[in-house]
Amino acid sequence: MRAITLDGFDAKFAASADPWSTFTDHDEAVKRRAILHALGPGPIGRVLELAAGNGSNSAAIAPRARRLDATEATASGIALVASAIAQEAPRARAMQLAVPGHFPQPQYDAIVIAELLYYLTPRQMQRTARDTAAALRGGGTLILAHHRIDFPDFAQRAEGIQTRFLAATGRAWSKRAVRCTSRWIVLSCRLTDARRETATPRNHEHRSSSALLTV
Repeated sequence: MRAITLDGFDAKFAASADPWSTFTDHDEAVKRRAILHALGPGPIGRVLELAAGNGSNSAAIAPRARRLDATEATASGIALVASAIAQEAPRARAMQLAVPGHFPQPQYDAIVIAELLYYLTPRQMQRTARDTAAALRGGGTLILAHHRIDFPDFAQRAEGIQTRFLAATGRAWSKRAVRCTSRWIVLSCRLTDARRETATPRNHEHRSSSALLTV
């Protein structure tokens, strides 16, 4: 596999507002509904979205959040995200962030990570995992949505990526599969090891389930 770079993503979004048809593809719509089901009807306090891409998920998440920080690493992508959530401003804001990096706020009630983890190196993923775990409030929900099959531009294998991410947090989780197909899976996760929140945490996550899946 030859991993795509941030410059590669930037070029994709500069050339097309929807290079992977995430706004229009039926399978993407099914995945998005699963993400929203995991998120719940709201209103949810503060929500963080990592790697928002062109904002196709952001536009659906924003109406359910009292505050949404939709982050994206590329300049061309963040312009698309800002356009997608413009009607929800100022409650929803588009912010440029490459992970691992400092999150806009220290604590969130829900964190959404979709189609990101296999584009990170193992070291980058470990740092992002620990930041995520430190940023999720007690009782909050972490939603993971990723492919189960490999694509040639991944930096890591898709198989087991979400399990590896949760393990990299160094925390204990309960999780449930909200929707699973032959191509992708959406997980809803919650922390099960209680830690006292500090004033300036590094990042923290959560959600519930019984089945331990290799995803």
